[in-house]
Amino acid sequence: MEDVKELKFEIIRKIGLLSESGRGWRKEINIVAWNEREPKLDIREWSEDHARMGKGVTFTREEGAKLYEYLGIYLGQGRKP
Repeated sequence: MEDVKELKFEIIRKIGLLSESGRGWRKEINIVAWNEREPKLDIREWSEDHARMGKGVTFTREEGAKLYEYLGIYLGQGRKP
C-alpha cells in the first residue's frame, strides 16, 4: 500500500466568498500557498472550518490577470485583445 502524503496549505489572504451551499460549504477565492510553494490565486469549496476542501483551480498572478481580462469581456466591461 502506498503512503499518502499529507497536503500542506496556508491561506495567505481571503479575497472573497462566491457562494455557500445548504450544507455549509463555501466557494471562495483566496491566495493559498500549497505544500510550501509560491502562493497562488485559488478558487474552490471549503468546509466551514477550512479543514476539508473540494477540488479547485489555482492560477499564477499572470494567469489571474488574464482571467480578469477575459471575465471583463464576458461581463461586457472589456475589449477583446
